[in-house]
Amino acid sequence: RRHVTTSSSSSSSQSRECCAMVVRALASTSASTSSAPPPPPPRGEGGQGRRRYENTTTTTTTTTRILSKEELLCAPNESVAQMAAAASGSGKTKKSQKNATSRATPPIESVRNAVVRANAMNAQAFYLPYVALATFTIKKILDTPSRTYVEGANTVGSEYDAWTEEGILEYYWGEHIHLGWYEDEDLANGAGTLLGNDVTDFKEAKFAFVDKMCDWSIQDLFGKQPANILDVGCGIGGASRHLAKRYGNGTEVTGITLSPNQRDRATELAKEQNVPNVDFQVMNALEMTFPDNTFDAVWACESGEHMPDKKKYVEEMIRVLKPGGVLVIATWCQREADETTNPFTEDEKKNLQFLYEEWAHPYFVSYEDYERLMRNTNVMEKVQGENWVKNTIASWRHSIWVGVWDPWPVVFAGPRIWYKTVREIVTLERMHRAFDRGLMTYGLIKGRKK
Repeated sequence: RRHVTTSSSSSSSQSRECCAMVVRALASTSASTSSAPPPPPPRGEGGQGRRRYENTTTTTTTTTRILSKEELLCAPNESVAQMAAAASGSGKTKKSQKNATSRATPPIESVRNAVVRANAMNAQAFYLPYVALATFTIKKILDTPSRTYVEGANTVGSEYDAWTEEGILEYYWGEHIHLGWYEDEDLANGAGTLLGNDVTDFKEAKFAFVDKMCDWSIQDLFGKQPANILDVGCGIGGASRHLAKRYGNGTEVTGITLSPNQRDRATELAKEQNVPNVDFQVMNALEMTFPDNTFDAVWACESGEHMPDKKKYVEEMIRVLKPGGVLVIATWCQREADETTNPFTEDEKKNLQFLYEEWAHPYFVSYEDYERLMRNTNVMEKVQGENWVKNTIASWRHSIWVGVWDPWPVVFAGPRIWYKTVREIVTLERMHRAFDRGLMTYGLIKGRKK
């Protein structure tokens, strides 16, 4: 009886322990989705059951499986957590366990990621108005002209004095601070673009333009070596020296400018290059001191833009031109417009006003207007005007790309030059767009004095 009782008692104890393990397994399953604590250990298990209970309450199971009756009976004294882990791992490879682990994201990580995303969105919402305000302010500054022409204040001379003293313009544009000439073949190969920066040399293109302009005018209408040439608005003398070298001995070239600094730099370069047949003076093109009928050729390259009186400008150049002499003008022009049939749009007027005021231009006229001004003097013949925009427009962006490829003179020049350079880049791009859209034209006008 003692043996039967002992066996019966042992069997009963094992049954109770199996039931308890099932309860704890179910409790551990709910623990992964609920914060409720598991039920207390069954009575009669004493300290051992309490220890198993405490161990169970401190374990969080993320993957559980309900054990079968046979599994419980085969190993009644093993912990349910160990059996569940062993059972869930059977038949699986280490790779699949790794994938399962990587797919399971602990709740704390989800919360942390949500907080990070929320903070990022809050930061964007906080800074967005400031970014918008800064962008608006910068655009407003760059869209507001900074060098408006002021009549009687020598605005043009002062600006060219500053540019000459800084040296940045000469470094990038060279001696001839005007647009260059790009052959059709070179344009087809990308001349003047960012990647085609070296197809045509930026500075050499300007001297090519001087030769094209000379062939089209002096060679065509005068047909022989001129004894003297007047360069009206000579800058630092690039075109003047080039013409003096081209014609050599027997031709004297005189350049005039409003800028004393340009006059000095032009004279310095003439000495450095050993060009003795050229001279530079400070003089107002609208009130020249030369006698009538002085020059065989009068050359005006991109100076008409700055003249407040275009009619007086043309008439004064014709006055100092000898009979049989040639006048040639190259200048930025606005398109021909008529208030009744072909008026400027409001957007065109706005763009023109910016181009007037940013680079000290009183106003532009069309190259057809220059033709009429020449003809109306009644002393000019063979008057002709053309638009050379196709072979010169690349200069605008080319002047930007040479700075992109070689930025160091600006980088080391300091904040004031940085700001000024940014303004110049904006204006150069706006000029390019105005010429590209037909709002502006590059006018060449020539004629011979009777």
